[in-house]
Amino acid sequence: MSTESVELKGVKHSEDYENPAFAHSQESIAKSDVEAGNGHTIKNHAYEDVTPEKVGPNVVDAGMVSTPIAGDGDTPQTDGDNEFEDLEEEPPNGFYRGIAAIQESFQAAYRQSGHIFWWVIYALFLLGYLVYFSYAMYYRFGDEGSVRLLVITIITVVLVALTIVMSVLGNNVDQVGEALAKFGETRAWNVIKIVLCVLLLVALVVYIVVEVAIPNPYNLVSITGMLVYIILLFVFSSNPARVKWQPVIWGMALQFIFALLILRTSWGYQAFKWLGDRVTEFLAHSDAGAGFVFGFDTYEHHFFAFKVLPVVVFFSTAISVLYYLGVMQVVIRKVAWVMQVSMGTTAAESLNAAGNIFIGQTEAPLMIRPLLPNMTKSEMHAVMTGGFATIAGSVLAAYILFGVPANHLLSASVMSAPAALAMAKLFYPETKKSKTTAAAVSAMERPPERNIIEAASSGASSSIKLVANIAANLIAFLALLEFVNATLKWCGHRVGLEPPLYPELTFQLICSYLWWPFAFVMGTDAQDCRKVAELIGVKTFLNEFVAYDYLGKLIKNKEIFQNYTSHNYTEPPEYIFDDIFLPATNQTLVGGFLTPRSEVIATYALCGFANLGSIGIQLGGLGAMAPSRKSDMAKIVVRAMIAGNVACFLTACIAGLLYTEDTIV
Repeated sequence: MSTESVELKGVKHSEDYENPAFAHSQESIAKSDVEAGNGHTIKNHAYEDVTPEKVGPNVVDAGMVSTPIAGDGDTPQTDGDNEFEDLEEEPPNGFYRGIAAIQESFQAAYRQSGHIFWWVIYALFLLGYLVYFSYAMYYRFGDEGSVRLLVITIITVVLVALTIVMSVLGNNVDQVGEALAKFGETRAWNVIKIVLCVLLLVALVVYIVVEVAIPNPYNLVSITGMLVYIILLFVFSSNPARVKWQPVIWGMALQFIFALLILRTSWGYQAFKWLGDRVTEFLAHSDAGAGFVFGFDTYEHHFFAFKVLPVVVFFSTAISVLYYLGVMQVVIRKVAWVMQVSMGTTAAESLNAAGNIFIGQTEAPLMIRPLLPNMTKSEMHAVMTGGFATIAGSVLAAYILFGVPANHLLSASVMSAPAALAMAKLFYPETKKSKTTAAAVSAMERPPERNIIEAASSGASSSIKLVANIAANLIAFLALLEFVNATLKWCGHRVGLEPPLYPELTFQLICSYLWWPFAFVMGTDAQDCRKVAELIGVKTFLNEFVAYDYLGKLIKNKEIFQNYTSHNYTEPPEYIFDDIFLPATNQTLVGGFLTPRSEVIATYALCGFANLGSIGIQLGGLGAMAPSRKSDMAKIVVRAMIAGNVACFLTACIAGLLYTEDTIV
């Protein structure tokens, strides 16, 4: 055990030690500093009696102790005040020594009974909230606000209760988990598992026949798409013979269950619609900051720069605050536990996949950063696929402002998480024994911020790079796309590909034919296959931001078209290839619009970071966290991008399979 020297701040003269109250106060403060660790976790240290004789040669600058605390190899962290010399002043008189003694007595009492103090504070807070909640339910119950308060209260109570139960049970939970794990290896469990799988399969077939095939036979096209994607990934798998089907089957089962709840039950659909409306309402508060900075009368004139990007800043701040409060950690752990138990994936893979529902492709792996260097290639592939198959909450906010339905974006983010794990294990199956354990993952990294204000400021500051990256990428990619299209149009004009006889040759036109089969097997309406294929091509070769911007325009085109037809103008719309001209209002709807079914399928298919640009982002982010694995990452990143795209396509297939005009608007 190493002995540590600590600094006694303000000790200038040896006669100060002769006053017991003063010396005891300074020594206690110094010990509390060591217990706090100044940024480190230090336990069971031996303390020396701090006297002038024992300080010895470490005393410099008029008696100030400067021996650093022994750490774990990191550069010692020092208080900023230590860089300055103490003021030359008289020793404290009796009055100040008395104040120091009183202060020390309060500190000693707090150290001994501080937990009681905080339990009293928590009890008073809980009592106050119960009084407020009861009166609020009595005063006004039945409106949307009362439902919101009730939902928030229930969710909070459940999460707090689970956290308390888990902390109280402690080792008992681990023992139960070990017992269940042993039972999972027995023959009895294998029989039970086979029976359950058969029953679920029979129930699924019956449901599809009765609820899908008979009323909406065209929806069965989406099943073809699911089979095509699974067969393709299996054929081109890194090791088809070693594929374990449990994560694949259960990943798709979770996907299907989420889809049933969201798309086929009225209460599930209404719940997600309500949640989407609340998210949209929450994000609208960013207008206050944007209007103040850019001017309330003019900020909406530059919609993207002054309306959309400030939402990213605001949402990033909110996520940072939720991380500081521990809310995100609790939610992510519970979601990860569900996927780990059902799919049989490792704790690290499941935790990362759950994190990807809420945060981005380079932020989620931060939760498992210490484990990255020791991961197998299959685990690394699963981590990267999870990043490619989902989107971050901060950019989801921007897509909502484009006009994309918030409830479908939220459900797509949830459904793609298990799909990502399923496709990752199909395309790159595990062939090695994992070194990551549940115990190593149980402690997620705590945020470094020391209070909620610093957490909010840190979230806003960290969004600067994201906002700049979004803006720079859009400028670059849209300019590049315009240049490519201008070149292709010029080439097409040389051979007669120009209106009114033929559409102009563009990058989007090429994608519309190249990706047409993928759009068709997802269940897209036949007349919209080329438009959805365009969106998929733009998303894959450029990025999803540009694709969602284009989708938002198509959604707005539909609203304009419906408004035009509802007025019964004498001049009917004119169709010019994919464009629609409205003579009465002199408007051209570039690209036309999508049917509601195709609109929903496109929303799910685009909901992921799987594009060529994200390859560099992932290699840069993950490579910085685990430099020793850069070469392995480079070998599997393209596979992960393909698997992430397929996960999004599978989510779209399930949405197409369960689509009905009665439940989806």
